[in-house]
Amino acid sequence: MKISLFLSKRMAASGQQSFSRFIIRMAVVSVAISIAVMIVSTALVTGFKNQISEKIFGFWGHIHITDIDIGDSILEAFPIRKDQPFYATLDSIREVPYVEEHHFLGTYVETEGKTRGGVRHVQVFGLIPGIIASDSQIEGIILKGVSTDFDWQFLEQYLIAGKPVSLGDSVPSRDILLSAYTANRLKVGVGDVFEVYFVEGNAQLVRRFNVSGIYKTGLEEYDKKFALVDLRHVQRLHNWSEEEISGFEVFVDDLDDLEVIRDYIYFEVLPNYLFAETIRERFPEIFEWLDLQDINEVVILALMALVAIINMMTTLLILILERTQMIGTLKALGARNWVIRKVFLYNAGYILATGMFWGNLLGVGLSLLQAKFGFIRLSEENYYLAVAPIELQLGSVLLINAGTLLLTLVFLLLPTWLVTRIDPVRAIRFR
Repeated sequence: MKISLFLSKRMAASGQQSFSRFIIRMAVVSVAISIAVMIVSTALVTGFKNQISEKIFGFWGHIHITDIDIGDSILEAFPIRKDQPFYATLDSIREVPYVEEHHFLGTYVETEGKTRGGVRHVQVFGLIPGIIASDSQIEGIILKGVSTDFDWQFLEQYLIAGKPVSLGDSVPSRDILLSAYTANRLKVGVGDVFEVYFVEGNAQLVRRFNVSGIYKTGLEEYDKKFALVDLRHVQRLHNWSEEEISGFEVFVDDLDDLEVIRDYIYFEVLPNYLFAETIRERFPEIFEWLDLQDINEVVILALMALVAIINMMTTLLILILERTQMIGTLKALGARNWVIRKVFLYNAGYILATGMFWGNLLGVGLSLLQAKFGFIRLSEENYYLAVAPIELQLGSVLLINAGTLLLTLVFLLLPTWLVTRIDPVRAIRFR
């Protein structure tokens, strides 16, 4: 066994003075809390971003295909034909090859790759604004028309009453799926009937709808504005034919492939009068807000790592000062500085590993408890979620541990430099 490791084990087994014992325990607690906070914050930010993104993508799809002349408003009436050649085959797209450019040492290097997934689903939609009356107030509402190809899997999990819209074969369904916000404003429930007013040119049109179900996604901006109806109502209100729609919603298998698949669809599949854009491009403000959470995460990780490093450096300095006579004796016996420094590095590594063990236990435990019981609640109006979301990822936990261990050990080399400044003669003189 190496002499440094042997002496380090003897130091750990021999016990410490009361003051240093207290400092060591404080260091263990500090490292444990830092690791736990880093694990919980990373799991929280990851869960928060993923759940909000899933809600937005679930409501709108990942890619929109619309008329090329459509502007920033999603309500501009530029119909396109439903019977597009790509409609029946778009969901058969799987691996898409791509070439990516990287700037390296002043030159551009091209790398080839393939997407991990493809297009999962394609569905048509139509939009039309309307007016509803509630509590003597006039409010706007947007009817989103859906057809038989609509994937209800997303909205069914947010259905709090009733059922989805029933789409008839020949006659347009009068069913409407309202948000809980709109239903409360109108004071209606499942089975009730209410009217929606529309303005087309100089004419005012009225349509009666039967509330088939009530949903609540928590995305207040959407819950306040949107209701789902049979697409044929939107077509008739716009005076469109059965083959005219507002556009197509495309869902992809893997979000990491979003930009590549969008480019492929736009440049390789679509005719020149159609346009494809991602929902990130359509609603950039929401995703910019989500990206800001990464800054918060980095700040928390940096602060917690700094706390662990400072506490470990302080602890190691105290251990070295307490063992000044031992250091002098080892030097007098011929031990080199690096051998003695490793004694304290091993000892500090043991303290660090102990703190990391308890920190992982605490951090993972709290994350699992929150994921199971959801005891931390959020304001759904401000955060779009009623419960703080947790998404533990093994890779993130391992990266936090490896990064903290490596970074802390590197900084611990600084206080061990004090060993080289200790004179063996002066250290042993008052033994």
